[in-house]
Amino acid sequence: MKREFRATVWQEGDWIVAQCLQVDVASQGRTEREALKNLSEALELHFEEPRATITPHVTTVEAEIGAA
Repeated sequence: MKREFRATVWQEGDWIVAQCLQVDVASQGRTEREALKNLSEALELHFEEPRATITPHVTTVEAEIGAA
């Protein structure tokens, strides 16, 4: 199934960045065309069904937040 997305495109240094407006996905390329092609591929991967190679499990992780 194909679906259209809107994207903003801008230049950062030597790179052209393309960011999807509906989903938090972005990509880059040397040209606008390449950046949009890469964004399309990134969106396809984002919506691809995950395929676990090992049985998933739930665990905990600690992170120090706001450490001075």
